[in-house]
Amino acid sequence: MFDLVVSTISQGLLWAIMALGVFLTFRVLDIADLSVEGTFPLGAAVAAILIASDQPIWLATLLAVLAGCAAGTVTAILTTKLKIPALLSGILTMIGLYSVNLMVMGKANVPLLRNETIFTLTESMFGVSQSIATFIVGFCACLIVGLIMYWFFGTVLGTAIRATGCNPQMARAQGINTDLMVILGLLISNGLVALAGALVAQSNGFADVGMGTGTIVIGLASVIIGEVLFGTRSFKNWLISVVLGSIVYRIVIALVLEMGMPPNDLKLFTAILVAIALSLPLIRSKFAYMKQRRY
Repeated sequence: MFDLVVSTISQGLLWAIMALGVFLTFRVLDIADLSVEGTFPLGAAVAAILIASDQPIWLATLLAVLAGCAAGTVTAILTTKLKIPALLSGILTMIGLYSVNLMVMGKANVPLLRNETIFTLTESMFGVSQSIATFIVGFCACLIVGLIMYWFFGTVLGTAIRATGCNPQMARAQGINTDLMVILGLLISNGLVALAGALVAQSNGFADVGMGTGTIVIGLASVIIGEVLFGTRSFKNWLISVVLGSIVYRIVIALVLEMGMPPNDLKLFTAILVAIALSLPLIRSKFAYMKQRRY
């Protein structure tokens, strides 16, 4: 039971990095970036093929992040320079990345069971079980990413990105190059998503071309659940809420699987969960209005 709880929390921490990337586009930039579903397996593919070729783990992970940044840049250029709607730009990049991921891996699936990963390295270094090693890596990764994001979005450049998402017209009036801010935001976001893909692939012991399916919904679920349960009083609180939302989502998934829900129904369950979470503010306002009318 203990291992199951630790494993569930550990997976929540790994996927929280992806959720932070989705949060950056969905909440900070106010853009629905569907290229996430292609960037996640791209990070996994690049990391897996390099690790399988006996390249250093740090190099494989770094190149996976850079590949994700490149993919995000493509989406941003389609949006800002070619004036293609952001939603369609993300779809086009996602479709193109499917072929790119297959070219990178050379096949649909790359196993890593016989290769050393960051998790097996942590196991041998600290003499712990696989679940504890996953927790250590996930916690450290989330902490580092969260601290860097908190620092960066407090700088002049980070504030300019936030201003662009909040009010692009006002940002342009203040002399901010909003196109450049969108490019930087999507670059960082997809870099984080690719990092999550690289870590999840190493944790699972394989990379698969279809492992990005439903990623955007999982990311949105984590962001919205975190906002509803833990609030958004400040940017720091928002970041923590997203991470905790990812953990809560994984716990909910583990519980419904334990209760006997078929794994094939998980995507449907997630979609319903996101729909309910999105509608909660409206439901709350309706109840408050009805309560006021009653009194």
